[in-house]
Amino acid sequence: MQQDGVAADGYTVDHRLSDAEGNIHRAWDNSLDPVLTVESGEVVRFECRDAVDRQIDVETTAEDVPDVSFDPVHPLTGPVYVEDADPGDVLEVELLDLQHKGWGYNTFFPGEMGLGLLPEEFDEPGIHVWDLQGDVGKFVNGIEVPLDPFPGVIGNAPANAGEHDTLPPRDVGGNMDVKHMTAGSTVYLPVEVEGALFSTGDCHAAQGDGEVCVTGVEAPMFVTARFSVRTDMDVEQPQLHTGGPFTPTGADEPMYATTGIDPDLMEATRKATRHMIDHLHEHRGLTRGEAYLLCSAAMDLKISEVVDAPNWTVTAYVADGIFPE
Repeated sequence: MQQDGVAADGYTVDHRLSDAEGNIHRAWDNSLDPVLTVESGEVVRFECRDAVDRQIDVETTAEDVPDVSFDPVHPLTGPVYVEDADPGDVLEVELLDLQHKGWGYNTFFPGEMGLGLLPEEFDEPGIHVWDLQGDVGKFVNGIEVPLDPFPGVIGNAPANAGEHDTLPPRDVGGNMDVKHMTAGSTVYLPVEVEGALFSTGDCHAAQGDGEVCVTGVEAPMFVTARFSVRTDMDVEQPQLHTGGPFTPTGADEPMYATTGIDPDLMEATRKATRHMIDHLHEHRGLTRGEAYLLCSAAMDLKISEVVDAPNWTVTAYVADGIFPE
């Protein structure tokens, strides 16, 4: 068992789960029958559909976006029953490999739907279909975003009976959208039901911290993970050990940053994002819609200060290196 959270270099896939309908569910529910049972230490390769379950493809246009249904959303592959996982234990999930299928998309929805950080500023929808080539995603105007895939949804079934929406994250994980859960990372999930009943999906090829327009670079993907039951740990909510990347290239690099200052932390976040959209529009030749999409895919938000009342500071960063010289 890995103690430092770094996945081993070599591994054998013990089980494969395709994205066939029989392996998909769309709500958290601890009464679901597992589609696979594994022993602690085994490796599973999951095939995951995109976040809106194949409603968007490479030919989708902005005019098509309002027709996308969110009822339901997040097709999840699973659940997987892990032998000897009992309530109170921790499920250790080593993320060994993530592979995209060559394309992805990010989109924002009509403002009247109230989705994303700034719905009131974008009445009309927008979309960019990304060409994913190896470790790079192609945007407009020669902009290239480094790819570091991760599962947006990763979690166990909750103890509470019945169906539960996949949109909000919970104590047992779920739709956390933590961009640092990349290959080589280890995630620790509380177990609330026998067998844990693990599922994953909603994979992103890239995402800025915050996912401000409500989508990262959404992409169908393969997720390979090793499961281990930990009885020597006690976590109330998910934790992880990760090597990042903490900047787009994984190394310190020049950034342009905008700040948002306000007595409300969410409004400070909105201000920082608005200022970055303005900057990208005025100085990088993007439309405001393109800038919003790029912010969701490649801008990182950081809480810079929460101690100097009454105002808090949020800072938004975009790496210079994603732009052509």
